[in-house]
Amino acid sequence: MIFLFEEWIELILRWFHVIAGIAWIGSSFYFIALDLSLKQGKNLPDKSHGEAWQVHGGGFYHLVKYLVAPSKLPSELTWFKWEAYATWVSGFALLALIYYAGAELYMIDIIKYDFEKYEAVIMSILGIIFGWLIYDIICRISLKTNVYTLIGSIFILITAMSWVYSEIFSYRGAFMQIGTILGTIMVANVAMVIIPGQKKVVNALIKGNKPDPIHGIRAKQRSLHNNYLTLPVIFVMLAGHYPMVFATKFSWLILAIVIVIGALIRHFFNSRHAKKKTPWWTWVLSTILTVFIIYLSNAGKPDISDDKKLVSLQKDINHEILLNAVNVVEVHCAMCHAKYPSWERMSRPPKGLILANKDDIILNIDSLYQQVVLSNAMPPGNITWMEYSERETIKLLYQEILKNRNISSLWQQFKEIL
Repeated sequence: MIFLFEEWIELILRWFHVIAGIAWIGSSFYFIALDLSLKQGKNLPDKSHGEAWQVHGGGFYHLVKYLVAPSKLPSELTWFKWEAYATWVSGFALLALIYYAGAELYMIDIIKYDFEKYEAVIMSILGIIFGWLIYDIICRISLKTNVYTLIGSIFILITAMSWVYSEIFSYRGAFMQIGTILGTIMVANVAMVIIPGQKKVVNALIKGNKPDPIHGIRAKQRSLHNNYLTLPVIFVMLAGHYPMVFATKFSWLILAIVIVIGALIRHFFNSRHAKKKTPWWTWVLSTILTVFIIYLSNAGKPDISDDKKLVSLQKDINHEILLNAVNVVEVHCAMCHAKYPSWERMSRPPKGLILANKDDIILNIDSLYQQVVLSNAMPPGNITWMEYSERETIKLLYQEILKNRNISSLWQQFKEIL
């Protein structure tokens, strides 16, 4: 009953997190598009910067932007902040519930560094704080410098932290850690820069003073950063369910390239919204980079060499190979992938995958091969210390079954080419 309750809590948090994220991302995309589409028109109010006419839901909307602030404060203001706060709070709650509570399973890789559970959590929290502080310092120093210097500095910071955590955490833990750092930077931009600056402008208007334009400049800078970071953060959220992305020694480089791809895609749409020349080249470059990260995800898989002492494969499944594979699964996989898992905090087998006997193993050999051999994702964090020789046993069984299936799919050929 306790396990069932925990799973419902996790599901509700995920649902809330996605809903809040959709609201935040939607408002971010909308206001950047609105800002870029503003036009100078006739008879605009004093101190206005531009206007936009839009049609939606059977009605017409006339929007006017004031570059610093209007001459008179309106009686009602709508603040766009709670969706950002709700996204981060629910996301951090999920991080604590899944990754911190199960750090030995999702964060710690004893081959890299044998952290105590509390040590891994402290390292994660320190990284989140450190990432925001350094980013904020870079932005404040670079506010009046070349924009490319600012972008390059931020990119180097994120890439460096990604590499560091991939060296001390499990690949999955490191990937999610960087996603959390990026998400924290985004929400801190709202909570620590954008909203405080807007409040200072409002307070200045209430007191009858002239608002300082620096608050608007800073808010615009951070809002634009959030717009470009959105797609990489979404990718990290989704990639956590795909070991082919994070379970590779090049995961840090894949994430760095994904940030570039996300920026290219946003540049395309932002250029379109601003009615500039359409940069079709961004899709060409994004496609090339996507093919490259597909290559990296395969090139970075564990190096499992062929054993010279292995027996030749027969037309029928070699029973010795099958028996060895069954023994490996029983030792390293069956405690979770059983009808009634014996692993603590687990009430049902992950993804419904049951590996209770040799028939289950043969039936699910493709998933087993991907998770254990290609990606090294299972066991999570190699918590049961599966040796490479044991992973090789799974590889041999896969080859044996594949040979007897007489399968030569396009996907298999593609993987062999890579």
